[in-house]
Order: sequence, then C-alpha cells, then structure tokens
Amino acid sequence: MFFDPATLAFLSDTVLTPWGLALLGLCVGSFLNVVIHRLPKILEAQWQIDAAATLGQTLPAGVMEPTEVISLSRPRSRCPACGHPIRWFENIPLLSWLALRGKCSACGTAISVRYPLIELATAALFAACGVHFGAQPTTLLWCGFVAVLVAASAIDWDTTLLPDDLTLPLLWAGLVAAGLGWNLPLADALWGAVAGYLSLWSVYWFFKLATGKEGMGHGDFKLLAAMGAWLGAPMILPIVLGSSIIGAVVGIGMKLNSSLREGVYVPYGPFLAGAGLVVTLAGSERVLGWLGWA
Repeated sequence: MFFDPATLAFLSDTVLTPWGLALLGLCVGSFLNVVIHRLPKILEAQWQIDAAATLGQTLPAGVMEPTEVISLSRPRSRCPACGHPIRWFENIPLLSWLALRGKCSACGTAISVRYPLIELATAALFAACGVHFGAQPTTLLWCGFVAVLVAASAIDWDTTLLPDDLTLPLLWAGLVAAGLGWNLPLADALWGAVAGYLSLWSVYWFFKLATGKEGMGHGDFKLLAAMGAWLGAPMILPIVLGSSIIGAVVGIGMKLNSSLREGVYVPYGPFLAGAGLVVTLAGSERVLGWLGWA
C-alpha cells in the first residue's frame, strides 16, 4: 500500500495505534450491528421477491415491494417496539447505551446488551490487530478481515445462514490482497482457499453419503476458503481443530444450562470464525509451535 511519508507518520501515530484502532473498532462495531440485524432481512425479502417474479405470483403478505426493501443505510434506525427514530446522540457507540441505561428513551423497552458487546468485541479485536501487526497500513486490512468474521458469526448464530454477501467478498479480498503483495504470496493464498473449501466439502459429502443427512451448510465451505485465502493452507487444520474445541466447550455449556435442544442446529460458522481469529492474532509460527510442527 502506498502512502507518502507524512500521511504514513500521521496514521502510525493516531489511527494505527491500538487505542486509535479500538476507537475505530467501536464505530465499525456499531455499523456491524446494523449489518447483523438488517442483512438477513434484506436477503429474505429479495429471495421472496425473486421467487414471486420467477413463478409469476404476487408477493406474500408482509413482503415489501422492491422499491421499499430496506438497505444498510435506510430507513434510519428506530426502536423496534415503538418506532422511535434513534437520534444521533442516542447512537454513539457504547456511550449512548450506557447513558440510556440500556433502554429506549421513548418507551423504556430494553435494548439488547448484544449491541454494546459487539461494539466492544470489535474494538478489542481491532486493538489486538494493532498490537500483533503493528502500526502499518496493512493492519487496516486485517481489521476488515476481523470485522467480516464478527458479522458473519453473529448472523450465522441467529439464522444458521452464512451470507455469500460476506463470505465471497472476504475470499476475493484475500486473493486480491495477496496478488498486490499486501499479505501472503498469491500461490499460498490460492492454495489456502482451495484447501479450506475442499476440506469441509469433503467432510460434508462423506457424511451425507454415509447418513443421507446434511451435516453442515455450504456457507461453512466458503468461510473456511476465505480464511484460507488470508492465512494460507497450513492454517486450515489448526482452524478446524480449534473450531472443534470451541464448539465442544460451547456445546457442553449449552447442554448444562439446558439451552441445547434436540433437533435444533447449532451453527458451525461462529466456531470456525473464532478459531480463525485465534490463529490470526496468535500468528502462524506460534500456532505451528503449539502443534509441534514448527
């Protein structure tokens, strides 16, 4: 990435410090909350519109016309209980939630604690990227990588859907970054994507042929392929192993508090993303050392 020395010095002393990146992460986390809430609704509405158009049918009741479909920027955020528009000073990351004591200023309905948690998590991960990668412009690329993983994880947890709108741009961004020399060598990124996709694709088909059931969604293949494009093929096995450990811990916790119900799918994407974040922030050399491969 090219920056003139003065601009690079300014960025290094401000935005690219861990504290600067944490502040940026709070703002990005606020936007991710919008993505997490709205993107599944946008996709569902568009699928119904497309299906109705293909079949020559009228739209189902409650589905918006194409000109009314919500976007990530419109309409303005509002309270889902009373419709109160969120004013700018009620939408300051973390601070507004604390000032409002987690309630709508108009009707007093509780605002989910997940909103500030997403903001805090994104801020912490951005700061961790600053510590690990240093004050260099490519750190912003890794912050973007982290942000997509946070959004994809939350959406998958809510809906068991990993949108192509997130996984495929993340895959292409990794390959383009490698092609421009900002990350891995291009060949490493390419084979990382191939290894990521084929590893879970193979597991999926072995399981389906053996049981006649689908053990995971195709979005998981694409998410791991995207992480392979950023991290390289040697990190695929550590991510899969790590995701299994995280999934087991979460599953045991859900079983103990009776939130794990029989017949209900637990999405795999958040565990993959969690393991990918650990591998990213630990670094490939340390991860390979943990496994005794270094």
